[in-house]
Amino acid sequence: MNAPVKFYQTGTFTVGNRLLAPEQRSVQASAERSNSLNSGHRACQGCGEALGARYSVDAAMRATGRQLIAANATGCLEVFSTPYPETSWQLPWIHSLFGNAAAVGTGIAAALKVKGRDKVRVIAQGGDGGTTDIGFGCLSGMFERNDDVLYLCYDNEAYMNTGVQRSSATPPAARTATTMAVGPHPGAEFGQGKNLPLIAMAHEIPYVASATVADLRDLEAKVERAMSLHGARYLHVLVPCPLGWGSASHDTIRLARLARETGLFPVFEAERGEVTAVTKIRRRLPVEEYLRPQKRFAHLFAAGADPGVLERIQAGADRNIRRFGLLDPEPTQA
Repeated sequence: MNAPVKFYQTGTFTVGNRLLAPEQRSVQASAERSNSLNSGHRACQGCGEALGARYSVDAAMRATGRQLIAANATGCLEVFSTPYPETSWQLPWIHSLFGNAAAVGTGIAAALKVKGRDKVRVIAQGGDGGTTDIGFGCLSGMFERNDDVLYLCYDNEAYMNTGVQRSSATPPAARTATTMAVGPHPGAEFGQGKNLPLIAMAHEIPYVASATVADLRDLEAKVERAMSLHGARYLHVLVPCPLGWGSASHDTIRLARLARETGLFPVFEAERGEVTAVTKIRRRLPVEEYLRPQKRFAHLFAAGADPGVLERIQAGADRNIRRFGLLDPEPTQA
């Protein structure tokens, strides 16, 4: 039975619209799009994770000819998309526990291999809590075994579904329910947490990349590149959360772009442990531009705030810029 395809952007010139030239369109502007995460889900207004998942999974569906199975960790993405007995998913989709999406994806891939169904591919996905914390061991095992799974981490930098508690992806000085903006060192501590893309690179797996919802073409291209490879692959996607970050719902894309342009979130690709491409910063901005619109950092700009905290955050961004070569060298004077 043929199902009609809904187009939500008709009549405008917004990014991804069908009025753009075919080579400029996104997967969402194609009549062949799969609508893998369909309308009717209950994500918050401005949810970066819903946007990131929609584009990522549809790109994976296109790259595999719709021969795709998804394992999904417990978290916001699972909760808002599958309120029992309803679902917004339009592909074979399996809900795992908080910490074993990578292991479930591995099991699916192994079963498909035994059955000889080599054209069916597997993705596993979860938030930063289920990836950097609870699921870290399963994920490392998937990398070490080089299992044929693409793992997608939608990073909103805290446990948003359970009340905005700190995760190991929460940035320094950020206020959460468990890192209050009180005391001599308000917010999350410096020197804690994990950099999952770098840890994935240390496993020397076939493909590691980072992306943001500010550049959906880049996100789609990286998903398609990952699905063209076999073995363990990891994609880390920054997805701002208006609720947990205390930001305006219309600022989701802006904040994702600022995270990249300040150097706080490097966007790059790596293969077998070596960086192969980086997205250069087009207009370098101070970290304050990114931090000010978010209430989770409001204490950094209050009367009597320690300016040294902003300096430490800026130093971290500067280190990222040096490490990944995010700025083109200044032209020399003749």
